[in-house]
Amino acid sequence: MTDGTAPRWGSALDSVVVYAQGAVCRRLARGSVPPGGRVRVTGLPRVLDAGSLRVRVTGGEGSRVIEARVEVEAEPLGATVPDALRSEVEALREECAAAQARHDRQVRLIDEVRALRPVPPARRRDDPHRRTPVDAWLELADFVDERLTGLHSRLAELEKALGRAEHALAVAADRLERASSDAPPAHVRTTVSVLVTFDGAGDAEEEVELEYAVPGAVWAPAYRLTHRQGESSGRLVLRASIAQRTGEDWTGVQLALATADLGRRTDLPRLRSLRIGRRQPDPIPSGWREPPSGLADLFAGYDAAGRRPDATHAGGVGGRPVPVTAAGTPAPAPLPPMPMPTAPQGYGQPLAAPPPPAYGAPPPAPMPGGTHPQAFGGEGTAQQASRPGGGSRSPAARAAMAPPAMPAAPGRAAPPRPSVPAPAVPGHAGPPRPSGSELDYTALVLCGPDEPRARRGRLFPDVPFDPTAAEYRRRAESVAALALPAHAVRPRESAGSFDHRFDAVARADIPSDGTWHTVTVGEISVGLRTEYLCVPSVEQTVYATLALSNATDQALLAGPVEITAGDDFLLTAALPTLAPGGVCRVGLGQAEGVRVTRRTNLHESTSGLRNTTTVLDHRVHVELANRLAEPVTVEVRERVPVSSDPDVRIEERADWTAPHPDTDTEPHTPGTRVWRVELPAGATTALDGGYEIRIPSAKTLAGGNRRS
Repeated sequence: MTDGTAPRWGSALDSVVVYAQGAVCRRLARGSVPPGGRVRVTGLPRVLDAGSLRVRVTGGEGSRVIEARVEVEAEPLGATVPDALRSEVEALREECAAAQARHDRQVRLIDEVRALRPVPPARRRDDPHRRTPVDAWLELADFVDERLTGLHSRLAELEKALGRAEHALAVAADRLERASSDAPPAHVRTTVSVLVTFDGAGDAEEEVELEYAVPGAVWAPAYRLTHRQGESSGRLVLRASIAQRTGEDWTGVQLALATADLGRRTDLPRLRSLRIGRRQPDPIPSGWREPPSGLADLFAGYDAAGRRPDATHAGGVGGRPVPVTAAGTPAPAPLPPMPMPTAPQGYGQPLAAPPPPAYGAPPPAPMPGGTHPQAFGGEGTAQQASRPGGGSRSPAARAAMAPPAMPAAPGRAAPPRPSVPAPAVPGHAGPPRPSGSELDYTALVLCGPDEPRARRGRLFPDVPFDPTAAEYRRRAESVAALALPAHAVRPRESAGSFDHRFDAVARADIPSDGTWHTVTVGEISVGLRTEYLCVPSVEQTVYATLALSNATDQALLAGPVEITAGDDFLLTAALPTLAPGGVCRVGLGQAEGVRVTRRTNLHESTSGLRNTTTVLDHRVHVELANRLAEPVTVEVRERVPVSSDPDVRIEERADWTAPHPDTDTEPHTPGTRVWRVELPAGATTALDGGYEIRIPSAKTLAGGNRRS
């Protein structure tokens, strides 16, 4: 049902919350409510989810919204509507086709000229030998060469022109593909509006808020870190790469980013009781009512009168005469066979298994007065007829529903009609359970007398399939397959078991073109500490790192981070997910101003009363030099052997320490030892350490005892 007389209110997009996939948009509209209480709010996108629409009054005279219905309208566009980009693509396509035709024609002309060659006349048997006219041959060859030179020059020009036309067409086609989907199609404009009904008095100024969900929006976090050498804090700016193809441009909207899944369930499961004893029938839904008896007799008079002929078919259809009876009156036209409906099996269809509700689904909501939207539905299942208090058909209804009797052969009695039991419904007993589409009160339609007998006089949802809406939705959901930027991670993958929301500090513009757009969300205060690490036993190089600590109450999601030291851009690294209060290290590469040198010495000897123990004395000498203009903290990592053999003893002789599992969150291999040294600017230091390995003389280390 549509209302073309309702006044139209324009709406403006105010805020958008982008989830892991999809978004929730909020629109504002304001106007004067007419005496009838119905207004039409326009400007909604084509891909909105009608089931997610919420309308509420935010300011006005205190009216209340009692109904909101989504309607789709289509109107032809005038010839004056400009479409410059599509026209440019069509013109370039024609120009490219003309250039290709000129190029092909030139190639064929070159092939024809290249095929020119002298052909001597056929010589008969009695003819003497003739001299070949060399001058004619040479003149033909010169003509062919000269002609081919000019043709190839022209072909080169045509190839360049063809290449320029193809490049221009490719650029224009790419621009058209990346253009905003907010623009209407070439000939028809499709608009979506909401018909809102108020219960207040007319001629009142009201402001309403419309909230709805749309697919076709994704985002990924990104960061920019700015710090200065020697400072303990930095400036971390949270940015977001957003792509959307919802069919409407987000212009000047308040953005918010959430890591939650927009389509996940939010209802709690319902725990049913376990009873031991006699089987009890399932409780009847509070809003459900038995169908009245004799429902099939509602159209008995209509069936007895026969179908009315159409006014357009009077006097014959397509030149065919109307059949008449012997009395000269028109005979009633035979009823054509009605196809069985293809509606989903559900509440309101007899002898059909209704679909079981989702686990934890709430009970059906009753209508005012204790009725149910399917109060005049079908009989349901065979178990319903045997339920105490259940409705039953009248004899006339049973006769109308019974199959026609088979005619008996001459001289032979009619065989008895076999009784056909009602089909059992596996896994279901009790009253029907309506589905979600059957609880949509505004979409229920009362079937008329021309419907099949199983649907006449009953309520069924009327949800036709819209191929245009399906195509719009498919295009919108294509943004989920976009390639992520470098080091970017999907929010649901990096968020883990928590969900957070990040609100942007300023309004932003995101066109509906399906490409990535970067916006600034806000600034996050983080703690920074520059540390230098080296593992000289593996590589005699010192690496600079940033120890970044999250001091906020929100997690930092994984994503790319652009690191800047002062005014110098260093690199783009991958930031892992950092929980509130967590610490992680971000590598900055080699530190050329800090040098490390490592030397080792091994001395092998024996000990014991009879020299039964081999002593392998390892000495490690590490030198560090700071060539920077500021003090640095260097962490030197070494390793000592680890053995599970009780005959092997390892004794350490150094001031290094083992990593503490409580204070150091980074995983370390067994046997790791750490030196932490404070080096002033321009200073050098030396670190000495070592360990002894005592093994029985009859044993050796795998690979030899004399190893570094």
